[in-house]
Amino acid sequence: MHSSHDLIERFWQTMSERRFEDLAVFLHDDFTCEWPQTRERIRGKENYIAVNANYPGEWTITIHRILASENEAVTLCTMAFQGQQETAISFFELRDSLIVKEVDYWPEPYTAPDWRAQWVEIMK
Repeated sequence: MHSSHDLIERFWQTMSERRFEDLAVFLHDDFTCEWPQTRERIRGKENYIAVNANYPGEWTITIHRILASENEAVTLCTMAFQGQQETAISFFELRDSLIVKEVDYWPEPYTAPDWRAQWVEIMK
């Protein structure tokens, strides 16, 4: 049996390698994925695989952090797509050692307000 951390790491590696046909082994039969910012829900692993397999263009995924317990995990990843990089924060619920729910957030960067400049430094 693999740990939750290993399961999520292998899931993201499979996504990054664009081996969509292999994703089903990570997903529970009751799988759902939610994208709150666009108010979309994907029900079923077949629909999830189809959405990703048909996504235009190609991307690579870099995993920066995985926090995992027996039934939950959170990841911080960077998605490189068409010369741009986007950050993704994903929350996973696990059941029967499979991903049963994924919720992805794609926070957009914005310029820091001037009022707090004396207390902060800008990261590069």
